Amino acid sequence: MLNWSKIDTVLLDMDGTLLDLHFDSHFWLNVVPEQLARTRNITLDEAKADMHKRYQAVSGQIQWYCLDYWEEQLKLPIMELKRQTQHLIKVREDVPHFLTELKKAGKELILLTNAHPENVMLKFEHTAIDNYLDGVVSTHQYGVSKEQQSLWHQVQKDLGFNKQRTLFVDDSVPVLNAAREYGIEHLLAVANPDSKQPHNVIADYLNVTDYRTII
Repeated sequence: MLNWSKIDTVLLDMDGTLLDLHFDSHFWLNVVPEQLARTRNITLDEAKADMHKRYQAVSGQIQWYCLDYWEEQLKLPIMELKRQTQHLIKVREDVPHFLTELKKAGKELILLTNAHPENVMLKFEHTAIDNYLDGVVSTHQYGVSKEQQSLWHQVQKDLGFNKQRTLFVDDSVPVLNAAREYGIEHLLAVANPDSKQPHNVIADYLNVTDYRTII
């Protein structure tokens, strides 16, 4: 269990951590390939295979998360397509209580996301989770993702948090690995980021499927 008395700052991922990852999974694995198949007059299977290669090529890099990059690469109106499926954007049901209790306990809550700023604003419009937060950081302002050590150095310099008294919560093991390498003392993994998918098995980190169990 977490020792909350040793934690002042909580850095929180967004997609899969505060919000249900289903919206993003559905968008990138279904909506985008369907649009690509239509515009290029290829089969859906061909479009999915093409997208899989493209995703693999930039996995863990800022481009993976960059809407401008994908609009340029695919010649598709990504934000317009996101708005067409925005009804799927949902807060995890355990999150409001979790964030409310952390605020009551005096913790500083900072969103640290790889999501593109336009994507962040769309999510805020639909969920109002920003009302719980003391700060919001999109890694796009640094031009490098959470998977990279240089990001952590820059964010720590700007925010001034104490690594030994900071908790970082994320659903991505590679990102958690990067945070651990940088020296973030307290780490928590989310094992059920997508409500429509089975829980993930995460052996290397303390992990949860319901935040209410750790308050």
